[in-house]
Amino acid sequence: MSDYKLLINGHMVDGATTMNVVNPANEETLAVCPRADEGQLNEAVAAAKAAFVSWSKTTMDERKAVISQIADVIEANGAELAQLLTQEQGKPLADATGEVYGTAAFFRYFTALDLPIEVLEDSETRKVEAHRKPLGVIGAIVPWNFPMILMAFKVPPALIAGNTVVLKPSPTTPLTSLRLGELIKDIVPAGVLNIVTDANDLGAPLTAHPDVNKISFTGSTATGAKVMAGAAGLIKRITLELGGNDAGIVLDDVEPKKVAQQLFDSAFQNLSLIHI
Repeated sequence: MSDYKLLINGHMVDGATTMNVVNPANEETLAVCPRADEGQLNEAVAAAKAAFVSWSKTTMDERKAVISQIADVIEANGAELAQLLTQEQGKPLADATGEVYGTAAFFRYFTALDLPIEVLEDSETRKVEAHRKPLGVIGAIVPWNFPMILMAFKVPPALIAGNTVVLKPSPTTPLTSLRLGELIKDIVPAGVLNIVTDANDLGAPLTAHPDVNKISFTGSTATGAKVMAGAAGLIKRITLELGGNDAGIVLDDVEPKKVAQQLFDSAFQNLSLIHI
């Protein structure tokens, strides 16, 4: 079992306590994982807030260069990360490999985007422009089913836009995120990206933290409602991608018998090695 640690303010640190991560294929303990307490969460937020001052003043090209380096690291360690992802999450190795290299691809994709000045009005009497400015500290909460790729939907755009991030992976699949933190700790400036793990007890204090300016959450609808309620007190921005029940839209120009099997296969594609 590897020695996993939290990433807070550029340092790999032990959790306040520990928790076991279980291999779903055999239900045996895969690793002992650090578990942060609320004090460590507050340290991570404070580090992100402090780092925002300088990070937000860097150029977008400088920030993109960091994201590109992270993509390089993910690709260079792709086989290791894929194996770890399979062990903690249970998906077939081929799927885990695709997710890991897809994560690197999404990091690179976001470096191709820009935040141009939008001209809202350019008349004889006035010119109105919209300039996009970074918000501050972003709390990113990622679920168990696609821990790498869903992280890649949140972290790179936030960092490129000049924000700093506190990332909280699922307690059942925290290891790939922690390992990635270890791999990139010397690439990302201290405090710009922090990674803390919990036993589903730090979501509420992260969401309601007065120094967190936005929450990006992917998970269940029930938990999403709690995230919305927690953010409402400070009227902070939220992005919610909430769970459903494998909904599908079937148009009238398809063959029902053919598409039914495709919908079924798609619904269960991520459960191949998980007991059902």
